[in-house]
Amino acid sequence: MFRTAFRRAAALASGIALFAAGLAAAEGVTVFAAASLATALGEIGQRFEAATGQGVTVSLAGSSALARQIRQGAPADIFISASPEWMDTLEADGLIAEGSRFDLLGNTLVLAASGPQPGPVGIGPGLDLAGLLGEGRLAMALVDAVPAGVYGKAALESLGLWEDVEARVAQADNVRAALAFVASGAAPLGIVYGTDAAAEPDVAVIGTFPPATHPPIVYPAAAIAGGDTALSEPFLAYLRGPEARAAFERQGFTVLAP
Repeated sequence: MFRTAFRRAAALASGIALFAAGLAAAEGVTVFAAASLATALGEIGQRFEAATGQGVTVSLAGSSALARQIRQGAPADIFISASPEWMDTLEADGLIAEGSRFDLLGNTLVLAASGPQPGPVGIGPGLDLAGLLGEGRLAMALVDAVPAGVYGKAALESLGLWEDVEARVAQADNVRAALAFVASGAAPLGIVYGTDAAAEPDVAVIGTFPPATHPPIVYPAAAIAGGDTALSEPFLAYLRGPEARAAFERQGFTVLAP
């Protein structure tokens, strides 16, 4: 049966050990994936199970948290990161199966709003982001660790807006948690991926950050070294196939894998 779960970035060693034991008991392929993939992988996992009879367990969190858990021995078969940086870290540690890595997806970075909409805004150096916030906070994923937060901070810095709002940023463990801040009204604005905003009916996109303001948003996928290749290879191949491509595109991702 398809299973999915979110994991917190600040997991302690004892928590990771329990987490690992729980996943080890699961049958089928275990996928550690960036939280922004929640909706797409929910559909893809179910379709893969129906087509192959092979179970899929997806653990969702910020890419940084997942990479740390893999480094500490959590039993993942596949890692899909929202940033090449965290995949690079695992590859440098010899934790990525040789030849299995490929760039899977691309995404956009948007400014999302809740409540009474201020209307579309032009995102550029002249944007009065602090004024748009009023007395509220700007929701972002962890700006020094989680890819969506790193991209968001880079974009604001490139536009000269970071210093104006730095003290008013409400940081969340992952991008879906930042999105939830906006959807619930706890924060009037948030910086999230375009696909996240599209998946949440209680927010609206009021602007898209120009690609030149942040590093390219690329999601690499790879098998974990020492994992069960009989399980990981079919799922990685499925991610590159037409059904997965259609699911990703329905959620607004750009599919990079050939």
